[in-house]
Formats: sequence, C-alpha cells, structure tokens
Amino acid sequence: MKISKIVELLDAKVLCGEELLENEVHSACGSDMMSDVLAFVKDQAVLLTGLVNLQVVRTAAMMDMRCVVFVRGKNPGDDIVEFAKDNDIVVLATAERMYPACGKLYANGLVGGSLHA
Repeated sequence: MKISKIVELLDAKVLCGEELLENEVHSACGSDMMSDVLAFVKDQAVLLTGLVNLQVVRTAAMMDMRCVVFVRGKNPGDDIVEFAKDNDIVVLATAERMYPACGKLYANGLVGGSLHA
C-alpha cells in the first residue's frame, strides 16, 4: 500500500515527508508502548500510536519504519517532526482512534507483521 493511501483512508494530515507519500509499505503495527515495539516488532513499516514524544520516532528509526501515524488527534512537536525529517520518516496525524485506524488499514490490505519474541 502506498503511504498516500493511508493518508486517504485515515483522513490524515501530512506533517512531514510529502515527497515520500508514493513509497510502498507492506505491514503495520499499533502500540503506545515503545518497549513492545522494540521487543516484538521486527519488520513493520508503519507505526500507529497515540504516544507523542521523541522516543516514538527514535524507535521507528531504529526499527526501520517508514511512517508514523499519530492517532486520537495527537500532534507531535517540532522536535519530533524535525527528527522524522532527518530520518526520512513520514509523519501523519489523524483524528481516528487506534482501533478503527488499524482496522481500516487492515481491511484495505495492510497486514500486521510477524511477532518475534
């Protein structure tokens, strides 16, 4: 799925990475606990979260994710957006709650990746 399709499906606002919207992503995960993302998620391309701090984008960068979607109307600060820009990570914001946002993406073909303990 192209990131531009995620923008459309979630009626999301693009906060950075407009030039990367045609990139393909193949899986996603939703979590507000970055420790779970680090411990269990190995091959995700999109992270959906309501947690708004710099550690979210740092985690996404470490896990080689391509896009972070802030749900529940959360808006990250400039420091978060700048870090994402520096790491070629698209940042989106949506009013959708986490569960329906994940459901919409899944229903449209964006699967979850495998979990590795």
